[in-house]
Amino acid sequence: MNTPISLAELGWRPLFQQTLTVEQLESGLVARILGVDRDRLQLRGERSHWHEPLEKRWHEVPIDERPTVGDWVWLKPHVPGSLVVLTRQTLLQRVASGTEPKPQLLAANIDTLFIVSSCNADFNKARLERYLALALNAGAMPVMVLTKADLSDTADHYREAAQSLQANTPVVLVNALDDSAAELLKPWLATGQTVAILGSSGVGKTTLTNTLLGDGQFSTAGIREQDAKGRHTTTARQMVRLPNGGWIVDTPGMRELRLGDASEGVDQLFDDIVELARQCRFNDCQHQGDRGCALAAAVEQGSLDSARLGRFLKLRRETVNAQQTPWERKQRYRAFGKLVRQVKKDKSLKNR
Repeated sequence: MNTPISLAELGWRPLFQQTLTVEQLESGLVARILGVDRDRLQLRGERSHWHEPLEKRWHEVPIDERPTVGDWVWLKPHVPGSLVVLTRQTLLQRVASGTEPKPQLLAANIDTLFIVSSCNADFNKARLERYLALALNAGAMPVMVLTKADLSDTADHYREAAQSLQANTPVVLVNALDDSAAELLKPWLATGQTVAILGSSGVGKTTLTNTLLGDGQFSTAGIREQDAKGRHTTTARQMVRLPNGGWIVDTPGMRELRLGDASEGVDQLFDDIVELARQCRFNDCQHQGDRGCALAAAVEQGSLDSARLGRFLKLRRETVNAQQTPWERKQRYRAFGKLVRQVKKDKSLKNR
């Protein structure tokens, strides 16, 4: 893979150069991260492809500042301490599983996010909304790709359900095993464009990636028939060039997507509800039966779907929680526990 390639073909944009001085441009070079292992980076420059050690210092900076797949970097090859991560255009990240919420970087400088679901029991509006909010918050263009359309008699129903989540987001029905999928997705796979694929295990992400690549270099696994759930096949993120010149990042399947602080993406996705909420009587309305709540009134009038409102409120609470410091979360949980104990005490006194 040492065939010369232009920076534009790698996805370079003029914005990235703004953070570099003339001296840096003359004394070092820029490269893109195609993969990240625990202790090394897989880099691609104009003239070569190589591995660079990931120095210990990068494990000591905040997680969202560490190098990730898709990042552009400046460095003097094999010179310790020289690597610099250039300003990102977009950054996909989620909250990692576990009791202590920590960001997990998925990919940087992504132009388009293919949100993959399937035309079967895996299809879930709430989950798709999470992916849409993630893409919008990151600044990437979302495209919903519904696989296994050839196996469903109600594929158009799934398309309409997906389109109802956001009217201006493209929805594409594909058979991930068929070469026609590449033609249908071609508008987002031009030379120098970078696409990431996200979706649950078993929806056909890796199969679709293999079809787009044309050489089947990623392994796949089947799904359980009873619930359409799949097993994880992709275990690491890597960026691979497509035959037509675009780049694709395949990511591990996700059982759960915790958004973290994605308030901007949530507000963009539910912009109609956000606008309606401004009509509430009180600025601190919690939309939980509060007096003068415009959202409650809209639900009662039938102009707002109660299920969609519920999903919005859930995502809004999640993003607010992600913005709190550990001390603030501890105080909130302590206050809630105190409230529960008081309710139990009052109930006990009432029953005497």
